[in-house]
Amino acid sequence: MSGQPIDPGVIELAGRVFDLARGGHTQELTEYVDAGVPVNLTNDKGDTLLLLAAYHGHPGTVAALLERGADHDRANDRGQTALAAAVFRQSTETVQLLLDAGADPDAGGPSARATAAFFDLPAMTALLDARG
Repeated sequence: MSGQPIDPGVIELAGRVFDLARGGHTQELTEYVDAGVPVNLTNDKGDTLLLLAAYHGHPGTVAALLERGADHDRANDRGQTALAAAVFRQSTETVQLLLDAGADPDAGGPSARATAAFFDLPAMTALLDARG
């Protein structure tokens, strides 16, 4: 670390990219990623673009990020993964996409499997059990 302050333009761009992931603006987000924004960019809480897209229920955005190499098992600072977020939100399509990409139902803490059990989500548990 050089101790140099981060350029305000970079901070603004990062904020915009995270907002695009939260909002499911797939085309605009993927244009930024394709232009060089890291697909595994994390915010100050360790949330990745993939985790935010999964949590906010945007399977198309999740698919596009996975196609670009997003790390499906990367956990944020609280131990949450994109798969656990998708399970919590009961997004069958997103859970299936993440499982198809190789996401581990037991990664993170609480894991996707533990999240499904804690919130008594039998449909999500069945999806995870079919894979893991």
